[in-house]
Amino acid sequence: MKKRLLDFLACPECGGMFDLKVAAMEDLEIKEGCLFCKNCGKAFPIKDFIPRFIETDRYLDSFSFEWNMFRDVQIDILNNTRESEETFQYKTGFKETEVRGKVFLDAGIGAGRFAEIVSRWGGEVIGFDLSFAVDAAYKNIGKRPNVHIVQADIFEPPFKKESFDHMYSIGVLHHTPDTKKAFASLVPFLKKGGDFAVFIYEKGIYHRYSDLWRKITVKLPLRAVYILSAVAIPLYYIHKIPFLGPALQFAFPTANWPKWKWRWLDTFDWYTPKYQWKHTYPEVYNWYVENGFRDVDLFDYPVCMRGKKG
Repeated sequence: MKKRLLDFLACPECGGMFDLKVAAMEDLEIKEGCLFCKNCGKAFPIKDFIPRFIETDRYLDSFSFEWNMFRDVQIDILNNTRESEETFQYKTGFKETEVRGKVFLDAGIGAGRFAEIVSRWGGEVIGFDLSFAVDAAYKNIGKRPNVHIVQADIFEPPFKKESFDHMYSIGVLHHTPDTKKAFASLVPFLKKGGDFAVFIYEKGIYHRYSDLWRKITVKLPLRAVYILSAVAIPLYYIHKIPFLGPALQFAFPTANWPKWKWRWLDTFDWYTPKYQWKHTYPEVYNWYVENGFRDVDLFDYPVCMRGKKG
C-alpha cells in the first residue's frame, strides 16, 4: 500500500479517518501493517501490500479462483495486444485525453485489466474488489506509482465521499446480490460533474440455455468447471460448421474468442459466478436518473452506459 492511498480511504463502518501502523515496508510500499479508525477504533489489516476490509470473499470465490488462474490473459501489456484498451473505450466512452491527470475508481478491478489502461494513459486509479483477485491485480500492476489496490465490499466502500473524478464498473455489478443497490452504493464517492460508466449483462432470450446449464455448473467444484470449460477451445472450430455450429452454440453457449485462453477464461467466467443478473437499457437508465445523473450516454454494446453526476 502506498501512503498516498490514505487521501482516499475512510472507515466503512463510520466514515472516520485512519491512523496507520506500519509493520513492514518493501520498495517504498507498506507490505504489512494496520489501519485504525480514529473515530470508532475499528482495525483493518494491510496484508501483502493490500488493505483488507473484508475477512472472506463470500459469494465471489469463483472470481478469486478465476483471476489467479488466468491472471495474465487479458492484460494488454503482457500479451502485446490492444484488446482490453479497445474494450475499455467502447464500453465506457473514455478517451485518453479524459483520463490523463484524473483520479478514477475501478469498482471490481479483477486482475487489473482496465486499471492497467487508466494508469498507462496517465490517470491515477484506485481499484477494489471483494475477491482475492486483488492479489493477481497487485502482481500485474500494483507496483505502478499511480495504482492503488484495495480489498473491500461494494456495499461498504472504504472511501471518502466525493473523492473520485470519474468511476467505472465493467462486468461487475450484475455479479452482486443486488445490481441496482450496488450501483447506488458507489454514487456518493463520485465528485459532482464526474462521469460513471458501467457495463451490465443484457436481458435476452439468448441466455435461456446458458441459464439452465448454470443451475448445474454453479453447484460443481470450481476446479471441475475449470476443466470442463476447456471444451470451449475445440468447440470454436465446430461452431464454424454451417447449421450445426450455431445450433450447438445456442444450446450450449461457450466463448468464441480467436485466442484459446480467452475462450477458456470467458466460458469459465460465464458458468461459475453465484450471481449473474441481466438487465435492460431502460432499467439501467432509470438508475442513473434516480441517482441524479444527467447527460446519460447509451453505447451500442449492451448494456453500456455513462452519465454525469449532477
